[in-house]
Amino acid sequence: HIHQHDIVHRDLKPENLLLASKMKGAAVKLADFGLAIEVQGDQQAWFGFAGTPGYLSPEVLRKDPYGKPVDIWACGVILYILLVGYPPFWDEDQHRLYQQIKAGAYDFPSPEWDTVTPEAKNLINQMLTINPAKRITAEQALKHPWV
Repeated sequence: HIHQHDIVHRDLKPENLLLASKMKGAAVKLADFGLAIEVQGDQQAWFGFAGTPGYLSPEVLRKDPYGKPVDIWACGVILYILLVGYPPFWDEDQHRLYQQIKAGAYDFPSPEWDTVTPEAKNLINQMLTINPAKRITAEQALKHPWV
């Protein structure tokens, strides 16, 4: 929804996702727009280094121009965590963590991923695509077969 209004959150993570109520099917609300920026359509520019380390996209780490795809990357990290309980990229050393992210070095190890559908893995792969120009958009993700 925010991308339709040309807003990039830049700090999507589980801590910034809130449920509107405790009822089943409750709406998910975004919180903490302190790092959010407004962009012009699909504009890509260097807006500065912002976000939480494990959720940063490769383009931010490379200090390349960026835009809406940074939020999709973070959503891919969140989806991965929601499905198995741990992040796709992890290292206590921040430099090594950033190297993993820039390389897109993640996998779907057994046994945790054995029961996750191929469609879910496909969506994660499309969200965690290193090249932001080839990364799935929010609109496309909402139409993905797994969703």
